[in-house]
Amino acid sequence: MSEHRKIAVIGAGHVGSHCAQALCWRWCAQEIVLIDKEKEKAIAQAMDIADSLSFPAADITVRAGDYADCADADLIFVAIGKARLPGQTRLDLLGDSVKMAKELIGQLSPYSLRGIVVSITNPADIIADYLRKGLHLPRNQVFSTGTLLDTARLIRTIAEKTGMSRQAVTAFSLGEHGDSSMIPFSAIRIGGLPLESYPMVNRAELLERTHGIGMDIINGKGSTEFGIGQSAAFLADAILRDRKAVLPVSVQLCGEYGQKDVSCGVPCVIGKSGVEKIIELPLTPDEQEQLQASCDVIRKHIALAEQIAPLD
Repeated sequence: MSEHRKIAVIGAGHVGSHCAQALCWRWCAQEIVLIDKEKEKAIAQAMDIADSLSFPAADITVRAGDYADCADADLIFVAIGKARLPGQTRLDLLGDSVKMAKELIGQLSPYSLRGIVVSITNPADIIADYLRKGLHLPRNQVFSTGTLLDTARLIRTIAEKTGMSRQAVTAFSLGEHGDSSMIPFSAIRIGGLPLESYPMVNRAELLERTHGIGMDIINGKGSTEFGIGQSAAFLADAILRDRKAVLPVSVQLCGEYGQKDVSCGVPCVIGKSGVEKIIELPLTPDEQEQLQASCDVIRKHIALAEQIAPLD
């Protein structure tokens, strides 16, 4: 890759640092900048990640920086906020996260952002919508990882249940990155065959595992980090290398799937312009109803976010 690519990661905690590490091993950028209100943490994380790039050698600069670094970044990941505690839903984090998001908007407002902004902060759909409005940027440029991690967990579960390779599975989780997400079972293909060809797979169990794996990880070790790190790095690679990959991210809907005024996880064509096209899967009436219910949950919390921290 000849031209210089720069990624800024705002938030140098568990998620932000693991994203930065995963980004390094994707080799999709030559410069990765960690930004955090705790400057010493960002410096320490950058040094630790830089140490990992000597064996084997990777010609990537990893350093701490500040918000001014976002002005010329090709890609900005927002990984601020508190981690979920055992028993908490992602929606329980809304109050703290939206206040931090408003502060971040103030920090970024002096700069004209040309890069793609991808939020990882939970609750993912609501914070992405809030950042897009606060930064006054188009929907293709500001979105969240949405149901990308949910989809990774769904694909893993299907592969485990069928004994097939993950590469043989095509499936998506849609809606909220949270407990109201839904699975369009009608769109699942395993080795090119529909889900009905694999009677050993229980649909209710697939949905339950997609919803519950994250909390199982939190209960076991306190935080999730590796899965979202690799998911974010895969997304970054699709953007910076203009892959035109179809990945589920949370983007503002303007009539797609019959939805408006909401950001939710749907499959999108991802390339150098960010979200380049929204793919509308042909949902069954039951699936459309489930997506509607998930969007209604998100809408309710979008309105609540604007009450907690009104945008100027």
